[in-house]
Amino acid sequence: MSNQFPLSRTRTPVPDAERAAILAAPEFGRYFTDHMASAVWTPDREWHDRKIMPLQPFPLHPSAAVLHYAQEVFEGLKAYRHADGSVWLFRPELNARRFASSATRLALPELAGGDFLSSVEELVRADEQWVPGSAGEESLYIRPFMFASEAFLGLRPAKRVIYSVIASPVGPYFASGVRGVTLWVNSKYTRAAKGGTGTAKCGANYAASFAAQNEAQQHGCDQVLYLDRLGADGKGNLEESGTMNLCLVTSDRRLLTPPLGTILEGVTRATVLVLASEFGLTAEERPVSMDELRYGAAEGSITEVFATGTAAVITPIVGFRGNGYEFTIGNGAPGAWTLALRKHVLDIQYGLAEDTHGWLRRVI
Repeated sequence: MSNQFPLSRTRTPVPDAERAAILAAPEFGRYFTDHMASAVWTPDREWHDRKIMPLQPFPLHPSAAVLHYAQEVFEGLKAYRHADGSVWLFRPELNARRFASSATRLALPELAGGDFLSSVEELVRADEQWVPGSAGEESLYIRPFMFASEAFLGLRPAKRVIYSVIASPVGPYFASGVRGVTLWVNSKYTRAAKGGTGTAKCGANYAASFAAQNEAQQHGCDQVLYLDRLGADGKGNLEESGTMNLCLVTSDRRLLTPPLGTILEGVTRATVLVLASEFGLTAEERPVSMDELRYGAAEGSITEVFATGTAAVITPIVGFRGNGYEFTIGNGAPGAWTLALRKHVLDIQYGLAEDTHGWLRRVI
């Protein structure tokens, strides 16, 4: 598969005034740019028909394999405009690597990292006018995805697969300022198990999370906390917060995060682990039990908790609730380490801090 996705420009772009109104108040995942990337895989030709084309629906037969067997994976990353007008991606190589790993787990054809990067970059170039300015935390959210499009009913990997990339301008996750969230400690649902699809970024994982998320909201919480075992006693090790990785800060300057194995290998998580030492924190990837969290919060050895992910970057977690108990982290407000790390990651992404690790990739 070539590293080039040739552009076929739309003849009916969104009018300038309408696009300007959207960029003035972008909403996550509601508005989309004028173009999309596309490629098709079949066993005989492998990847072919690569292109950047006008945004349009997919024609799918009702028996398309993805509709029945959920053979699908996706990614999420952002393009950032800097003050000089240039546009950059942040560590997209990690997204490319994870996308290939997810595809392998779902028995989908692997897309080479260079092809992933090329499709993303060419789409951003085609729709540069959709990348918001650098005044706030606005960005262009990019969604690469791959799904089984073969029309058949049967339990085997599909023999026709579509790869695509779409993009949506988004505003700051915390529009009114960074706030802390409260998590519901789930005792009913399992997010993942060893050997399952927990390390893959696939739609089925997210669909299965909705029931737990609804339960959290019914208990007045913002999101759910998954443990590695079920039971009303709230025992077990921490895994993830909804679709975000977890990090804890201790009074003796350690940054703790659950190890990989059944959780998603987050790009922001990996970034925070590298930056920890620059903030005087010692990073530790190890199991953290719910008992350790509750005891540490009560006696002050665990001072901050936060979640990491592409959408919100870093989300402060200020409290937890479970069956018959609840507790607060610190003084119930976002912590200093949390806010400092969040600001620094954003400053790198928007070109306001030096990129000493070479994480930024220029597109325009």
